[in-house]
Amino acid sequence: MRRLPFSSAWRRDALRTNLWLVPTIEVLGAIALFAATHLIDRAAYRGEIALPSWVISGTADSARQILTTIAAALITVVGVVFSITIVALTLASTQFGPRMLRNFVRDRVTQLTLGTFVATFFYAILALISIVPGPHGDFVPHLSITITLLLVAIDLGVLILFINRIANAIQLPQVIASIARDLSQAIDASIPVGDERPLKAGASVSEIQARMAESSGIVRARNSGYLQFVRLDTLMGIASRTHSVIRLVHRPGHFVVEGHPLAMVWPSEGAPRVAEALDRAHATGPHRTLVQDLAFAIDQLVEIAIRALSPAVNDTFTALTCIDWLADGLCKICARWNPVTLHRDQAGRLRVITVAVSDTRLIERAFEKIRQASRSMPAVMIRQLDALAKIMAYATTGEQRQALRAQAQMILRLCEESVSEECDRADVRRAFERMARVQPGLEEVLGQ
Repeated sequence: MRRLPFSSAWRRDALRTNLWLVPTIEVLGAIALFAATHLIDRAAYRGEIALPSWVISGTADSARQILTTIAAALITVVGVVFSITIVALTLASTQFGPRMLRNFVRDRVTQLTLGTFVATFFYAILALISIVPGPHGDFVPHLSITITLLLVAIDLGVLILFINRIANAIQLPQVIASIARDLSQAIDASIPVGDERPLKAGASVSEIQARMAESSGIVRARNSGYLQFVRLDTLMGIASRTHSVIRLVHRPGHFVVEGHPLAMVWPSEGAPRVAEALDRAHATGPHRTLVQDLAFAIDQLVEIAIRALSPAVNDTFTALTCIDWLADGLCKICARWNPVTLHRDQAGRLRVITVAVSDTRLIERAFEKIRQASRSMPAVMIRQLDALAKIMAYATTGEQRQALRAQAQMILRLCEESVSEECDRADVRRAFERMARVQPGLEEVLGQ
């Protein structure tokens, strides 16, 4: 059992990463609102009811002029504001990475702003075309025009909120903190709840793997792209119905090439049926997502850090901020990471074998590229060693401690090779010693 349903999370992420869903909902709401106000205006036109005194009154020509001006102004504001914003975000993404534009699309305030302006424009057009001649003179939707002006006032407030949001969104600390929050949420969603130990029945894991190595059917990928999502419950249902065992070759985040193996099935007779149903159990696309790909968030923070350390940018403090947030995420991973790769049915029979990234590999991904880019930069080396010391305090396995020690040793060797100033090398050694005191076993490296 998972803390959050992955299928629901993937659907929410897919629906959220677009600029059409929220505007469509708001436009439908505007149509419903206009239908209600139009009925009231018609009743007032027939003399059945009296409109309140605060409702705007006027001739048909003045109403047409007001609504035409509002509609033209709205569509102009939408075009200008979003064009300028996308240009600003494009320039910012050269430093932060292309994910900046994806964040812009996923942001609810961005979607709400676009939807509010489009819905108001749509409402104004509907009110405009409703002005027609009638038996008692021209029909003028006075209440609808008043509501249009009220919606314009709301649009101005939303526009100010949007500008403030974008001004904060392109600030580097906000970008890094947003990615770190995504990483924290992905960690929480990936950790099993409770200590459920399913029954074990049938052949053992080693026996099944040996049989799969001898003879198994291969299911090949039908499309190229990044594996974004694997629906485990669907896979379990496929394996149970076909009385087979499915072993995935890739995990979410891997790039799958059309025609290459996607899964292995034992016994091989079940491969054709599994291949037909497997399309419903996974999704591929042109980009990676955070739903089941924990390494993606780490890679994004690393990307910003190495961009900051490049000679073209040379922003050391941005790299230090990324290292701090990477340490926060890795502390949680080391303390709680326990991915499940063997999935059994209710009878205890092994049905699905998945692939999971190891905690040691996540440690390597978080430190290796930044270390390689930090040559001759003692400040970055010291911050990485301090981060390793924090993570070491949360390490729960020997493999984790070994991976952390290995990273510390490589940083120390890089310092000795690339830093020319003795005082700077001494600062790095002291940071290394601080980490050694957190977890004994590193002191002998000092003498090497």
